[in-house]
Amino acid sequence: MMSSPWIAAIFAVFAWWFFTGAILLVVRKSDVGEAVGHGRSVFLSVPLAALGFAGLVVSSAEVTLQNVYISFLSVLLIWGWIELAFLAGIITGPERRDCPPGLSGTDRFVRAWNTVSHHELLLFATLLVIIVISTGAPNTFGMWVYLVLFVARISAKLNLYFGVPRINTEFVPVPLQHLKSYFRQGPVTFAFPVGVTLLTLAAACFAERLFSAETTPFIVGFALLTALSLLAAIEHWLMVIPLPDAKLWRWMLPAPPRSQDKTHEL
Repeated sequence: MMSSPWIAAIFAVFAWWFFTGAILLVVRKSDVGEAVGHGRSVFLSVPLAALGFAGLVVSSAEVTLQNVYISFLSVLLIWGWIELAFLAGIITGPERRDCPPGLSGTDRFVRAWNTVSHHELLLFATLLVIIVISTGAPNTFGMWVYLVLFVARISAKLNLYFGVPRINTEFVPVPLQHLKSYFRQGPVTFAFPVGVTLLTLAAACFAERLFSAETTPFIVGFALLTALSLLAAIEHWLMVIPLPDAKLWRWMLPAPPRSQDKTHEL
């Protein structure tokens, strides 16, 4: 059953939903719990990141159906830990203050970069490590999974910075409340068509490889990549189209802390 490209695509969608929800759940519980909750959750989840790297190394040795799924999940573990460290406010950037009103141009960009610089550098460093692991290896699907996530995340952050019509701040955790002052709600800019086009082209390329693949592991691998790229493109469109995407996870999360400003979907 797991050899079906349709099952692989459904698996990718479920994994995306599950990992996102799990991270949001851990972060929200830390928000409403003890002050050390965020740091503790990041520390205790380090073995999961280590497991991700180990799984990626092992699965890269051979292209089998099992290894394709292992490499996919391994990258999600690595990515998930980095995102948890970011949302927990542990690995973000040296700037923790709100953006001053009226700040624009280079000054605003530099200040915004300083709010997330450590996170971006960690993402890039991890990309380099994964490329080293995958170079010359038979199974490179894990590397492509991470690359799709990397491009999609950078594009999403640039769109939030330059401006999009719809910004959902409901899940911004307490340690990152200052980031909302760097978001810009307004008409789409050049960053939106560039990001959506890149992700759509990636999905089309992976789909073409899917239809031309002759063995089951490659069929499943390209189905996973196609679904993931389409999900990333849809996430971009949700910054423009007013759909209640937050309902996918809101039902499973505890109420936000009372000390936090009331959040809403813009």
